[in-house]
Amino acid sequence: MSCCCTTVETGSVKIVERCGKYESIAQPGLTFFIPCCDMPTGSISMRLQQIEVGCETKTKDNVFTQIKVSIQFQIVKDDDSIFKAYYRLTNPRSQIESYVYDVVRSTVPKIDLDDVFTTKEEIAAEVASNLKHHMASFGYEILATPITDIEPNAEVKRAMNEINKAKRLRVAAMDAGEATKIKAIKEAEAEASRTEIQAKASAEAMHLGGVGIARQRQAIMEGLRESVNAWGTEVDDIQPKQVLDLMIVTQYFDMMHTVGTESRSNAMFLNHSPGALFGVSEAISKGFISGLPTVQGIKR
Repeated sequence: MSCCCTTVETGSVKIVERCGKYESIAQPGLTFFIPCCDMPTGSISMRLQQIEVGCETKTKDNVFTQIKVSIQFQIVKDDDSIFKAYYRLTNPRSQIESYVYDVVRSTVPKIDLDDVFTTKEEIAAEVASNLKHHMASFGYEILATPITDIEPNAEVKRAMNEINKAKRLRVAAMDAGEATKIKAIKEAEAEASRTEIQAKASAEAMHLGGVGIARQRQAIMEGLRESVNAWGTEVDDIQPKQVLDLMIVTQYFDMMHTVGTESRSNAMFLNHSPGALFGVSEAISKGFISGLPTVQGIKR
């Protein structure tokens, strides 16, 4: 009896049937079989495979969204699993898609759209658990089921973007208002401190100015007292009032000299003549004398 052979590529196996009945599995490499009785049939890939499953479903808040799940799977490398994968499933991809649809459409409607994005790991784990349970009986091993895309309706996406934009603008406006408020408070505090410092400086200056004027007046009084006493002791028949009148007239002429020599002084019109000096002295004296009762009355 002559023999026949077949080759099997690496990463795959072939099913060998004898008279239409399963006989064995041809592993990668060269395999010999009995002609006319044994016949290699279909080839099965043992590589890791991946399919993309897109499923449209509705969320708890009635938003339709498209969810894409990547299924990574392979056939378990033992004869029993290879036999099940070849003979029990006609279209494994269609079977996997059916299970994915069932899990996604029973899980996502219980979740709001915003929560779908944050709970996709839980959804993926639910899909993996369901697929592993069902596909293990067909000889398939499910390795991973990541959710690769969540695509809501275009109008819903636009509305969500507008909501996020409004929230960010509101936060930015609040931050800007808070910054303006802090700036205004700090400026007001600085202005208050500056005003307080200026007021203290002004009060100190006025105090020192008042002390200077008081000392100046005290010195004038001391000088007048000494002058009146000197005239009264050294010159006979001179009354203190006459000495005081003379000194007042002298101060008057000093004032006239100062006004006349100051180029920026305002113009002053006075009744000035040698005969008017007596009137000036009398007017000044009367002013002092008439003010004395009032001052004494205030002191009392």
